[in-house]
Amino acid sequence: MKAYAPDEEVDFVVVGSGAAGGVMARELARAGHSVVILERGPHLKQQDFKHDEYAHYFNDELASPAGSPPQSFRASAQDKAVADGSNPMWYAQCVGGSSVHFTANFWRFHPVDFHEHSLLGDIPGADLRDWPISYDELEPYYTKVEWEIGVSGLAGAHPNEPYRSKPYPMPPLPVKSSGVLFEKGAFELGLNPFPAPMAINSVPYDSRPGCVHCGFCMGFGCEVGAKSSTLFSMIPQALATGNCELRADASVVRVETNSTGRATGVVYYTNGSTYKQNAKAVVVCANGAETTRLLLISESNAFPDGLANTSGTVGKYIMLNGGGAAGAVFEHALNEYKSVQVTRVLHDFYDTDLRRGFYGGGGIDARVMFGPIQYARAGIPPDVPTWGAQYKAALRDYPNFTLSSTHSTSLAVATNAVSLDHNIKDEYGLPGITLTYADHPHDLATSRFLIDRAAEILDAAGAEKVWKLPVASQTSGAHFLGTCRMGNDPGRSVVDRYHRTHDVANLFLCDGSSLVTSGRGQPTQTIQALAFRAAEHISRFARAGEI
Repeated sequence: MKAYAPDEEVDFVVVGSGAAGGVMARELARAGHSVVILERGPHLKQQDFKHDEYAHYFNDELASPAGSPPQSFRASAQDKAVADGSNPMWYAQCVGGSSVHFTANFWRFHPVDFHEHSLLGDIPGADLRDWPISYDELEPYYTKVEWEIGVSGLAGAHPNEPYRSKPYPMPPLPVKSSGVLFEKGAFELGLNPFPAPMAINSVPYDSRPGCVHCGFCMGFGCEVGAKSSTLFSMIPQALATGNCELRADASVVRVETNSTGRATGVVYYTNGSTYKQNAKAVVVCANGAETTRLLLISESNAFPDGLANTSGTVGKYIMLNGGGAAGAVFEHALNEYKSVQVTRVLHDFYDTDLRRGFYGGGGIDARVMFGPIQYARAGIPPDVPTWGAQYKAALRDYPNFTLSSTHSTSLAVATNAVSLDHNIKDEYGLPGITLTYADHPHDLATSRFLIDRAAEILDAAGAEKVWKLPVASQTSGAHFLGTCRMGNDPGRSVVDRYHRTHDVANLFLCDGSSLVTSGRGQPTQTIQALAFRAAEHISRFARAGEI
């Protein structure tokens, strides 16, 4: 691996190695630029991953390694933020970021996601806006994600699929019991289920093996490398260029700027020491929560409210994506704990239909979601007591259990925000993060609507018992979207259509924070398409001397 000295000025320092950071580093390195990637978490290998539900879901071994900033939550700015040791914002901290432990459910946004405000107008209590780019502009990069990252699926499998220029590079993964039953119920209702696109190899692809169907995808790293995380795809290819260095266990705590307001590099801690990596340009890809925090703690005389925050919108408008589920028990064992989470999905309710009385839409799939321990705590029907003979009988239903899970929109609301919590400090004495969040009423209505449809599908599939998980405003999430959103107006957005910050010409932000709307629950492919597009333009700017 190429090694640069911290005081050596590289072309780009990339903060974060996840879905966007891994793509950004590979593309810039392949274009011939010198690149240093700084990642807060460790560089794990395949042999480091384990099938341990308790370790990952209760001890957060992937999500909260040493150095993780403390977090707090409140439902409104008038409430006291509570820091109880839990993480309202759940994301992996390791090389590859959350692409290591994500489910790998992988949808494109639809054209409507990019111009809903033009179609629908204002939504009271929200700040719905159009994107400064269109689906057609992003489509070539969606295709690039599918072929460069590795996605399995079936093109043309559903009637409202958006235009695509190429089919998927791999066939869909084998259908599971839940997928067969989901199809049965959906077809009974006249709906259009289709094979779920997944960022998991269904066959050997790009020197990585096909899925071995171990069942440990969501929340776990893949011990064979079949999951198309940047850990296994983009990062090795970036390092192979000879232009890129990866530094793991490096906590970036500040973006440095000079007297003219230009970024000069980043300050980071590693192995108990402090360093500054000098760079001609800085690209922050740390996710919608961490990118926000880094900008806010990088305040200066020129940027007293946080770096690149003259608009006052850094951290605002966070969208978590709505979600919910209906559970069911069937007569025969389904053994859903095996193989990938999802094999069938439907998008019949993707678009907003204001005749429903609210904004929003989404997708529905079939999955197990809960491991045995989680099922025992949160998966059993709500009318079953959590002790005694009935509880034991419900636990024995686990092999016959499945969920129909919903994934939906979140509206951008100004009071939903990521901000600094000065009452809690990390190991370096820097403030932690507060998530202030309450779902818009339309988001809750959308969740209830989709859960009703999910329950109908399970019932039509012949379930012996169906129940709906209760809907309530979210107090935690795994998608952190819109906190530094893109736009043409510097007074109302943080980055432009090329992810350059309006305030700092050589500072770029590219991750979930850039999104203008939330899509329908699966943002990762869009984040990576944006990263491929941004890297192309950033490299062009650099070659033209425009950074």
